[in-house]
Amino acid sequence: MLSISHLYVYPVKSLGGILLDQVKLSDRGLEHDRRWILVDDNNRFISQREVSRMALLHTVICGSQLIIFEKGHSADVLGLDLIPANGDRVRIELFKDESEGVVAEERVNDWFSKKLDLNCRLVYMPDTIRRVVDPVYAHDGEITAFSDGFPLLLIGQASLNDLNNRLDQWLPMNRFRPNIVFTGGAAFEEDTMKEVVINDISFSAVKPCARCVVTTIDQETGVKGKEPLRTLNKYRQLNNKLYFGQNILYKGEGVLRIGDELKVMQRQPYLL
Repeated sequence: MLSISHLYVYPVKSLGGILLDQVKLSDRGLEHDRRWILVDDNNRFISQREVSRMALLHTVICGSQLIIFEKGHSADVLGLDLIPANGDRVRIELFKDESEGVVAEERVNDWFSKKLDLNCRLVYMPDTIRRVVDPVYAHDGEITAFSDGFPLLLIGQASLNDLNNRLDQWLPMNRFRPNIVFTGGAAFEEDTMKEVVINDISFSAVKPCARCVVTTIDQETGVKGKEPLRTLNKYRQLNNKLYFGQNILYKGEGVLRIGDELKVMQRQPYLL
C-alpha cells in the first residue's frame, strides 16, 4: 500500500519548512505554504539559489503567528501575523512570472535584511491575488502561491532511498523540499502516477520536477556541495535537466493526514 509518510509546508519561500501530522488543502496548495516571499530592491524574488544562508532561517506556526528564527540564535526571534491585515501592495518578479503581494512592516524587513546581510522585503500573497499555473500544464485554471510553479510537490521515499544507495553520504529529504512524501512502491513510482486519489480528492501528476542547486545545500549548515546533482546527472538526466519528484495539481478539498492511502487510478510511462 502507498501511504503518506510526511507532510511539509514552507510558509516563507526558501526558508525552513514545517513537518505536520495533518494539513488542509487550500485553493493554491497546502494551507500557509509559500504565502510569503523575500524580494530584493528590484522586487525580484530571493531564494537559496543566491543566498544559501536562508536555509538557516526556520519557521514555526503558533496560532495566528508566524515565528521565524535563525538556527543557533533562537533568542533572536521574529514574530508576525500569519495573515497580515494590511500593507502596501507591490508587483514582484518570480522567474519569468510577475505576481503581486503585500509588503510586511518595516521592522520585519529590517530583521531579514540584517540576518541575510542584504536589503530585502518580505511580501505576502493575500487571497485576492491569483497566480495562475502555466496553461501548458493546467487543467482548469489552477492557481498556486509563491511556489516555483505548481501547488504541490510529491516524492516517494523509495526514490530517495534509491538515490542514497548511490551516494557516499546519505542525504535527507529536506534537500528536495517536497510537500507530500509517501512510502511503499518502487523507486520513482511517482513518475508513473498520472492520477491519484487521496481521501476522495483527485491529484494529477502534470510535470516532473527539474532540480537546481538548492538540492546541494545542507539545510542544517547552509553549506553548498556537489551532491546530489552530480549523481542525479548519471541516471536522472533528460534534455539537460535533472528530475526528482512530481509536480501535482488537484481537484477537491479536504484534509491530508499522515497514513492516508494513495490510490493510483491511472498510470503513465516512466519518465526515464
